[in-house]
Amino acid sequence: MRGIMQISKQHFELTRKLKVVLFAVSLFLAGTLLAQEDLTRLNTVLNIDALYTPLESTAIYGETAVSLLKELQTKHYSAVEIDDNFSSVVFDSYLDILDGSHLYFLKEDIDRLSAYRYTIDDSLKEGSVEPGFEIYNLYYKRILERLIYAIDRVETKISEMDFSIDEYIELDREEAPYAASLEELDEIWRLRMKNSVLSLRLTGDSDEEILKKLSERYRNQLSQISKTNDRDIFQAYLSTVAKAVDPHTAYFSPRDSENFNMGLSLSLQGIGAQLTSEDEYTKIAELIKGGPADRGNKLRAGDRIIGIGQGVDGEIQDVVGMRLDDVVAQIRGEKGTVVRLNVIPVDAVSESSVTVVSITRDTVKLEDQSAKKEVIELSYNGADYKIGIIDLPTFYFDFEAAARGEEDFKSSTRDVKALLEELKEENVDAVVVDLRNNGGGSLSEANQLVGLFIETGATVQIRYSGIRNGFTRSFGDNDPEVAYSGPLAVLVNRTSASASEIFAGAIQDYQRGLVLGGQTFGKGTVQEIIPMDYGQVKLTRSKFYRISGASTQHRGVIPDIAFPDFYDAYEDIGESSLDGALPWDTVRPVEYRPYHSIQALLPELQELHNERTEMSPDFIYLAEQIERTRKLREREQLSLNEAVVKREREESRRSEFDADNMRRLLKGLPLREWVAEGEEDDAEEVANNDIAASADAMEEEEDEEDPLLLESGRILADFISLNQRRLSSVGNLHRNRNR
Repeated sequence: MRGIMQISKQHFELTRKLKVVLFAVSLFLAGTLLAQEDLTRLNTVLNIDALYTPLESTAIYGETAVSLLKELQTKHYSAVEIDDNFSSVVFDSYLDILDGSHLYFLKEDIDRLSAYRYTIDDSLKEGSVEPGFEIYNLYYKRILERLIYAIDRVETKISEMDFSIDEYIELDREEAPYAASLEELDEIWRLRMKNSVLSLRLTGDSDEEILKKLSERYRNQLSQISKTNDRDIFQAYLSTVAKAVDPHTAYFSPRDSENFNMGLSLSLQGIGAQLTSEDEYTKIAELIKGGPADRGNKLRAGDRIIGIGQGVDGEIQDVVGMRLDDVVAQIRGEKGTVVRLNVIPVDAVSESSVTVVSITRDTVKLEDQSAKKEVIELSYNGADYKIGIIDLPTFYFDFEAAARGEEDFKSSTRDVKALLEELKEENVDAVVVDLRNNGGGSLSEANQLVGLFIETGATVQIRYSGIRNGFTRSFGDNDPEVAYSGPLAVLVNRTSASASEIFAGAIQDYQRGLVLGGQTFGKGTVQEIIPMDYGQVKLTRSKFYRISGASTQHRGVIPDIAFPDFYDAYEDIGESSLDGALPWDTVRPVEYRPYHSIQALLPELQELHNERTEMSPDFIYLAEQIERTRKLREREQLSLNEAVVKREREESRRSEFDADNMRRLLKGLPLREWVAEGEEDDAEEVANNDIAASADAMEEEEDEEDPLLLESGRILADFISLNQRRLSSVGNLHRNRNR
């Protein structure tokens, strides 16, 4: 029997490999037919029956599923019940990962697959991953059908597209119903194709160029999807099972484990960024502080990469629909070489706003992420102030150098301490620790950094799971030395996370300094990598709590005084936006002594801040920019009428231009000259101006200080004045009592 099964398996693999070869041949033949304009034979070459072969699981996958359930139930921070509710969460999450925009499955497909909604838990317990494979196989077939349709539509129907009529495409289909019929799905895709063509028309491409680009794109996607193997399905399915517990728990197959451990998974080694997949796009999840992409100031988290070119003049190849690891391979490269990215900016809604970003590959070194200082001087209320700024991109610690016994190993705490000494020598009046976009790092470094500003005391509490479930332990600073005792502020935003939140939360609880900026990310959980017989699992094992007892999970740290945060325009950033995020809760607080009466001074500090920012050109401009971006992202439809789209684009550019010129006028800066779209000498400048005009404008004047840092300095100046008045009042009160 085993021999028969082995032969059957070998036959299956040979059949699949043969079809892949035939598929490659079909792509070549289709390209030849296209060159000969013999498009009528296209579908005889790209035939679904010739391309589709369902994929099968193996015994080790089922065994691993059983092991994963055991790890989840015995070691996760929360009590995990593998029941019908768990099954339903896995089912919905898996469909969302595969077809979150409802562009492939039909309603009848979902109705049929719904038989698995409440049985996945039972299958997993029995060591079966067949539901995951059956769901994926149907998705695999549907995506092949859609890509064949797209190729046919692009290569035969472009000339028939009418861009003068009022038609619209839905921008967000996550909540849209699945198509009830093939005809309804065809109509959805017809509008998608029309939008793709229109976007390229608006960049100046001819019909011939559009046909070539889109044909290559969809053929590349066909080629990519054909490379899917059983390991890919297994990884996607079991990772979905793990994430049903919480968004930071994940399963990694042996191959993905190797990538994860090497720090290559979802990472752009060479430009300093992290990637993720979203629908058919490759999206930038995060820029690494100090890396080439971060230094270039041309990319942002949320930007979508649709093309990659090698060198300063290499042809840009379309990567829409390409596997993430293949995209990573194209972007990585030797230090000093150039890679060009075709990017849809995060606040754009279509490819018509695409821009080309050139980046020179480099290695992200520890020193690139080191703490740095500067001093800003400001005149306020008839007095001059020197404000020291410490920019800390991450909480770093060079474990390898420390283990080798090197005395000068890199440490964020040691570096910040040295910078504080330099700032004290420069006689600064106050210090701002800038943790904006600091995603965290070493917990011990966060504890020790708090210790630079307090005498001794707890800095964070950790509640553990497993055998220590319910046990909460506090960590803190035992060194009575204080590196800096003067006025302090911590500046944060929505992407300040983990260790940044521990530091900001401790400074706020001790009332040692003011926390300014935006609400932080809200990641208050700790993960641990646990090896398995086949792969490994990243499990949430514990939770962070502030010394006040409040969790940093989900809510993050709320600033004492809030600044406009560009991330306010994005609802999908932060722990609270993640499905299944663990809740906010509290534990018993530890004993601690506040250093100042900041809470008592906050109402007056807030009032003074409001009076300034209501008249501040920079704050007005930033608030308007956030509101413009929010409205843009709230749009539900996009017109497919070329004249309407052009008018809307020009109105958007003009609105952005006028707002920036008003900011410049109020600040006494030189005004920019309006250039209508289509009049620029460089076509690439058009695309850049569409979205990046505001960012470029802010960078043009080298003498312009960061308005958020300047306002932080003014708030600290107010704090110094109010605190001196309070202390004087308290002193007078004591003197009167002693008389």
